[in-house]
Amino acid sequence: MTKILGPQRLGPLTWLVGEWEGDVGVDVSFHNRDGETSETSYFERFRFHPIPKQENGKQELEGLKYENQAWRHGEEAMEPFHDEIGYLLWEKATGTIIRNVVFGRGIAILAGGTAKPRDTSLRFKATPGDPNFGILQNKYLSERAELRGFEGTFTLSDDGTFNYTQTLVLKLAALGGKEMNHTDRNTLRRVKRYHPSIENR
Repeated sequence: MTKILGPQRLGPLTWLVGEWEGDVGVDVSFHNRDGETSETSYFERFRFHPIPKQENGKQELEGLKYENQAWRHGEEAMEPFHDEIGYLLWEKATGTIIRNVVFGRGIAILAGGTAKPRDTSLRFKATPGDPNFGILQNKYLSERAELRGFEGTFTLSDDGTFNYTQTLVLKLAALGGKEMNHTDRNTLRRVKRYHPSIENR
C-alpha cells in the first residue's frame, strides 16, 4: 500500500504531485455528428504542480496547479480532444477542498468537498446557481447542452495508481431537453516525480 509520510503541507493533495499518464480512459457522451450516445477510449496526461500558499485575509489555502489533456486512441499524434486547466486547493482550518476547473469549451466550474489531511480519496461537487460551488458556461452551450450538475472523485489506490471518475449532468436540446450523464473514467500511473534529485522518473 502507498504510504504518505512527512509533514504533508499540501494535506490530502500531497499524493497527486507529479505527472500521470493513463491509457484506459473511457468517455461516455452524446456525439452530435452521429446523433447518438457512445463510448470513446482515450489516452490522458495530468500534471500537478505545487503553488505558493494563497491568502485571503485570514484564510490560507495550499494548492496545486494542474493541466489535463486527452487524446482519442488512434489520434495520439494529433491535437487532444480534451484540454483542461485548473487548481486544486485545500483549506486546513476547515478541511475544505476545492477544484477550480476551466475547460477549453467555454466552461468554468468551482467544485468543492471536504477531506482530512491524509485522505486518499477526494470528492468534488458543483451545482448551477450555488454561490460557492457553481457552474458557468457560454451561451451556446447553455442553449444546447445545459450543465445541470458536476461530480468527480480522485482516488489513490493501494497499488499506487490514480483513479478518477467524473459525471456531468447535461440537459440536451438534441434529446428533446432530456438529461443525460456524460461520464469519464481512467486509471493513471505516475511517470514523473518533482524532486531535485530525480529526473524523468
